[in-house]
Amino acid sequence: MSTRLDPLTLPLRGSRLIEASAGTGKTWTIAALYLRLVLGHGDHGTREPRALLPAQILVMTFTRAATRELSSRIRERLIDAARLFRDPAALAASGDAFVQALAADCADEAARSRAAHRLALAAEGEADVAVCLEPALETEAAPVERLRPRQVVYGGSFINRIG
Repeated sequence: MSTRLDPLTLPLRGSRLIEASAGTGKTWTIAALYLRLVLGHGDHGTREPRALLPAQILVMTFTRAATRELSSRIRERLIDAARLFRDPAALAASGDAFVQALAADCADEAARSRAAHRLALAAEGEADVAVCLEPALETEAAPVERLRPRQVVYGGSFINRIG
């Protein structure tokens, strides 16, 4: 029996296996989980002890084309979320329930502003990192050990790394 995954509440600690068929929103879900990792979002028992930097997150897929697509979609999601966090009117009008929920968890406008800054920096880091975040977005055959990320999203599996 399958369970519907909620990327807003999925625990980011521990191991999780996520299996999904084509066209079910895996890329959207991976980008959503990436945002949560960058923001350090979640309850104390379900998230990393601190927000993560892009170099601490490894996302793996099976082809170079999929890697480029996923990298682009994550970057777009980071940029868009940063913009929405900075503009409450645009956030309210966006219809993006996921980002609205993340923003609602910020204690106040200053916390939202810090979160927006963190998201924007993550997007810049990802764009810069053809070498640094490209290793954080690798194909299956790439040597994973050269990076020591705290979290790995791999072919639909969410794996907690010890390092």
